[in-house]
Amino acid sequence: MGLRTAGLPDFPWDTLEPYKAKAMAHPDGMVDLSVGTPVDGTPEVVRQALADAADAPGYPTTHGSVDLRRTVADWFAQSRRVPGLDAAAVLPTLGSKELVAFLPSMLGLGEGDVVVHPEIAYPTYDVGARLAGAQPLPADDVAAWSDRTDVRLVWLNSPSNPTGRVLGVDELRAVVTAARRIGAVVASDECYALLAWAEPWASAGVPSLLDPRVCDGDHAGLLVAVSLSKQSNLAGYRAGFVAGDPVLVRRLLEVRKHAGMMMPTPVQAAARAALANDGHVAEQVARYGRRRRVLAGALTEAGLVVDESAAGLYLWAHMPGAGQDCWQTVADLADLGILVAPGSFYGPAGARHVRVALTASDDAVGRAVVRLAGA
Repeated sequence: MGLRTAGLPDFPWDTLEPYKAKAMAHPDGMVDLSVGTPVDGTPEVVRQALADAADAPGYPTTHGSVDLRRTVADWFAQSRRVPGLDAAAVLPTLGSKELVAFLPSMLGLGEGDVVVHPEIAYPTYDVGARLAGAQPLPADDVAAWSDRTDVRLVWLNSPSNPTGRVLGVDELRAVVTAARRIGAVVASDECYALLAWAEPWASAGVPSLLDPRVCDGDHAGLLVAVSLSKQSNLAGYRAGFVAGDPVLVRRLLEVRKHAGMMMPTPVQAAARAALANDGHVAEQVARYGRRRRVLAGALTEAGLVVDESAAGLYLWAHMPGAGQDCWQTVADLADLGILVAPGSFYGPAGARHVRVALTASDDAVGRAVVRLAGA
């Protein structure tokens, strides 16, 4: 089944260019809160591991080193409450976006198959379905798809990009139960899981799809995607992994062997170092927490309402009252030299909201706060 590119939407960020130009014209320059790209330094322990592994003349294995996969399994046990993960059921990926884009194709989906994804969602879930020739179905309610015979893949994203919504154990269990009844795979994108702000998640942690409380210790039909871009500032390294059902992971491994999709050996070493050292993660979470507090307060003082945003790297905000369109809010903030992303990028249900990223320096966040106070 070939990749289907004819029906792909235009790349949404291109439409933001006029507002970027407006924000850049501000006398004190632009504060870019539109994209979730890390701006803080890559931890020294990670950079040293990369340098130490730089002499790597041979090809890496697609499955990744045993040491890396064991480190991932240990990390799941310690950080995600998922004990006993089989190291063979771990597979390195080049970040997580490529997995999201190509998972339907790698699973053999095509015409007549349906891929469910959240109603407000990162656009690549939709794009991945279309690339495979499958039909995307935005749906948050399990009842919308649980009796269908054509659903083959259900995407979850908890914490959500862009809303920051977290799915609890009971919500995850309901999805797993329904998907298993109809024979669908469930894939959960959990790259923001360590960035929890609101209770109970800040104390208890964000539940994983592979948590025994969710799946009773049975990973059949389940996959979890994780990226180190956010928690360890490794976006430039393209370091991620997928884990879960050993049968599904073996299937993905075979496809990726043929395609030559291999994490470079030095990046594998860097990923191991990042996963084995949680001190830098705690420091980064604290940085984002400080930025979140001041930005949320400033947005509220400027008249916006921050919704959900219980976890993750973004504030999901709207202007109350007459139902102001997200593009008007984008324009109003661009007048202040602040660039944010319109909620419509993430589906029609986001048309009133904007996404405000926490990925700006403390200085930039401080300038945004001052401008919002004068709005």
